[in-house]
Amino acid sequence: MQFLKLLQITILACLFVPSCLLGQSDDPRLLTPEDFFELKQVANPVISPEGDWVAYTVRETKLEDDESETRIWMVSSDGDEVMPMTGVGSSASSPAWSPDGKYLSFLASRNDGETQVWGLNRRGGEAQQLTEIEQGVNGYAWSPDSRRLALLIRDPEDEDEEGSEDKEEPWVIDRLQFKRDYAGYLDRRRTHLYVFDLASDDKTHARQITSGDYDDSQFAWSPDGTLIAFVSNRTEEPDANSNSDIWVVSADSPDAGATLLQITTNPGSDSSPAWSPDGQWLTYTSVTEPDLIWYATTHLAISPASGGNARVLTGRLDRNVSSPHFAPDGDDIYFALEDSAERHLASIDRSGENFERRIQGSISLRSYSMNDDGDVASLIGSPHQPMEVYFGQGRNLQQLTHTNESFLDSVQLADVENVQFPSEDGTEVEGFIFKPPGFNENFQYPTLLRIHGGPVSQYDFNFNFDAQLFAANGYVVVMTNPRGSSGYGQDYSHALWAAWGVKDFEDVMAGVDYAIEQGYADPNRLGVGGWSYGGILTNYVITKSDRFAGAITGASEVLYRSNYGHDHYQRQWEAELGLPWETPENWERISPFNDIANITTPTLIMGGEQDWNVPILNSEQLYQALKRLGRETQLVVYPGQFHGISKPTFVLDRYQRYLGWYGQWVKQSGQ
Repeated sequence: MQFLKLLQITILACLFVPSCLLGQSDDPRLLTPEDFFELKQVANPVISPEGDWVAYTVRETKLEDDESETRIWMVSSDGDEVMPMTGVGSSASSPAWSPDGKYLSFLASRNDGETQVWGLNRRGGEAQQLTEIEQGVNGYAWSPDSRRLALLIRDPEDEDEEGSEDKEEPWVIDRLQFKRDYAGYLDRRRTHLYVFDLASDDKTHARQITSGDYDDSQFAWSPDGTLIAFVSNRTEEPDANSNSDIWVVSADSPDAGATLLQITTNPGSDSSPAWSPDGQWLTYTSVTEPDLIWYATTHLAISPASGGNARVLTGRLDRNVSSPHFAPDGDDIYFALEDSAERHLASIDRSGENFERRIQGSISLRSYSMNDDGDVASLIGSPHQPMEVYFGQGRNLQQLTHTNESFLDSVQLADVENVQFPSEDGTEVEGFIFKPPGFNENFQYPTLLRIHGGPVSQYDFNFNFDAQLFAANGYVVVMTNPRGSSGYGQDYSHALWAAWGVKDFEDVMAGVDYAIEQGYADPNRLGVGGWSYGGILTNYVITKSDRFAGAITGASEVLYRSNYGHDHYQRQWEAELGLPWETPENWERISPFNDIANITTPTLIMGGEQDWNVPILNSEQLYQALKRLGRETQLVVYPGQFHGISKPTFVLDRYQRYLGWYGQWVKQSGQ
C-alpha cells in the first residue's frame, strides 16, 4: 500500500471545559447533533477563464424550516474577496463561466417553474433567464464561442386530455430495468442532447441533436465548437449491461443524431470524455473488466477523436481514477486519483508515462477545475476540516475559502489517528481511530465500530461528522477499510466476490482488536453499526459474534433472494450470484437472515420508506425475525425518504436515536 504511515492529527490543545463555564468564555464546546446543521457544505469549484475568480456552491440547512438551500458564491484567486452571487429563497447549482468571461451561469428553478439556465452578467445586474424549456433542463455546457449552450433535456410527458392532470394513472412497465431509487418506476422517456442558440428570440426552443431509446449524458464541446462528445449505452438492450461508450455528434446535426461517430467499443463503461486542446484526442475513464461489476478498477484511457486505437494509460497504477482533463500543452492529462485513504490530483502523459501527483498528502480531493492557462481550483477536505476551495498546485496550493472556520473554532474535535493493522490472514488493513476530546490513554472507553457503505468505497482523510459526534459523546470510534473497499487495488475489492461477510468481517474485527490491544478500547463496551453496506456488514457481524453490546443497522439487506426484482440491482445480483432460481445456494449461502437466530445483540434497525436501493423490506424482515425471537430490537422507518435520509428533522432524529441506542446498550453495558 502506498503512503501508509502512522499519522496523529491534532488541531486543538484545549481540554474539555465543563458546560457550566461555556457561556462565560470563548472556550470550545463539544459537538451536538444539532451542529450538523451549522456546517455549510462547499462544492463545485469552477475557475474563471482569466483565473482571477472561482465560483462554487454553498449548501446551508435551516432546521427550523426543515429545508436546505444552495447558493452560488465567488472567491478571488488570492482569497481576499468572497461574495454571494445568488440570493436566499431559491437554490442554484452547476455554476459555469462563459468562455468569453462575460457570464457566470447556473441552474435554478424560480417562480415555481422548471429548472432552467440562468446567467449573471459580470458587468452587473440581476440574473437573466437564458432558457425557457417546457420540461426543464437537466444539464448544460457553454460552446467555446459563448454563443450556444448544449443542453440535456428529458423527453416530455405524453399529452393528457384537458383536465386530467390530477387523475391518477397506473404505471405501465415494459423495461428490464424498471425502477431506480429516487426516480421510481422507469418509463421510456429518455434524456437527449440539444443545442440552444443564445441569440434566438425563442427561448422555449432548442434543436435536438441526439435521439433514440437511449439516455445520453456527460457531454463536452470540441475546441472548435463543431462537435460534441457524449456518453451513451446504445447496445441492443441497455438495461442488461453496464456498457457505455463515447460518441461524437455534430453540433449542427440535421437528423437528431441519426448519424453518430462511435469512439469507443470497450464492453465496459467508458465515461467522462474530455478533448485535447487541438481537438485530435479524447481522454476518458474506462472499466476494462465489466464482468467484475463494481469491483473493477476504473482506468484512464485515450483515443483519437476520429475513432481508432484506444489505449489504457493507467493499467499499471491499479487505482480508480476520475475527472480527466487535458493540460494546456495537450500532452499531460490530469485526473483525480483514489489511493489508499487519500484522494489526490495526478497527471500522466499521452504515452502513459511520467506519472506525477500534482496535489497530494493526507487529504481528500473531491473535484477540481482547470482553465486554458492551466490554473487549477480544487475542493479539498481533511479530518478536521470539511471541504473548502483551494487554488494552485504543489507547494503553491493555497486555501481560498474558510466557510466553516468560525464554527470549527467554537467546538472541540476528536484526535484522528490513521492506523494499519494485520487481519486474521495477515493482510494489512488501513483505518482511522477517533479519540474523544480530552482523551486519556490510561482510561478504557466505550468503543464503536462504524462500517462504511459501498462495499466498494472507503473512509478517507476527510471530515466525518458522525465519528466526531460519537467521539464528542465519549466514544472511541474505529473506522476501517476492509476487503471490498476501493483505493487498494482491484484484487482487494474483488476479494468480496460472492463471499460477503467473510474477509470483510475478519478485517473489521481486526480493527476492533487493534483498538483493544492499544489499551483504550473497553472490550466489554463495544458497539457496531453502519448504513447501506455498512448495515449489511453489521448484520454479518452480529450473526457471527456476540462481542457487541449494541448494534445499529441502517438501510441493510438480510434475505437476498427477496430483493430480486424489488431493488434496482438485478443486473449486479445476476452477475455475482447467478439467477436466483438457477443458483439459489449462492443467494442463501451469504444471506445473514439464515443465521439470524445467532443474534443476541440489541439491534436498532432503520431505513427510508421509499428506498429502492436497499428496500425497507429487508429491515422489516430483520425486525420481524428478531422480535419473534424475543430479542431487544426496534424498527424506525422514515416516511417519504429514499436510500439517504435528507429531511433535516429526520436527520436530527437519526443522530439522536444513534446516541440514545448506543448510550443505553453500549455505554452502560457492564456497569
